[in-house]
Amino acid sequence: MSAPALVTEYEFQPGKRGADRAVLLAHGAGADMHARALTAFADALTAAKIPVLRFNFPYMTAQKKAPDRAPVLDAAMREAARELARRTKLAPERLVLGGRSMGGRYASLAVGAAADPLPARGLLMLGYPLHPAGKPENLRVEHFPRIIVPVLFVSGTRDSLAGQAELQQHARNITGPVEYHWIESADHGFKPLKASGLTVDAALSAAGAAAVDWVHRLP
Repeated sequence: MSAPALVTEYEFQPGKRGADRAVLLAHGAGADMHARALTAFADALTAAKIPVLRFNFPYMTAQKKAPDRAPVLDAAMREAARELARRTKLAPERLVLGGRSMGGRYASLAVGAAADPLPARGLLMLGYPLHPAGKPENLRVEHFPRIIVPVLFVSGTRDSLAGQAELQQHARNITGPVEYHWIESADHGFKPLKASGLTVDAALSAAGAAAVDWVHRLP
């Protein structure tokens, strides 16, 4: 029996022809590849002539609420990375991998895998979920020491799944160079408090610019 298809939906924004880097963005657990935050980052990168590929995990394509099991999510991430390499004609190690929350987490798990790590130029973590909601003791950091590529964390200072001090503490275990872009008073969904005077659009615009700058600076 043949293996079932994994990723069936892609959204490719080509950027500049002949670009020497490209970005793969995976969605979070509760939203698909068209989610507001994910498209905001994709649009910012494409405006800077950087090719971007977004995709849906199988459960989202099948219109199921619960995410796929870990092996399926990992396989889909790897398949999407191969698709981006094919479309851009770039070597796998020239690709920046990442995404929102769960999507970014599985990109980091693939790159930091103990066996068969996925090559990458860097990891773009948009709201990394350090632990599940309400379970701060269940940390998702075991693979951090095996991550040897540059990492950019984009997170809200009010993120209930990864407090600022907590994320910085555990990210010290990452072997590669780590940078941060903090969205003041924003929660896990990148929504700032009204009292901050910062709108979601303004927060996403600044965060997108930070991501573009970091991707451009990657060696």
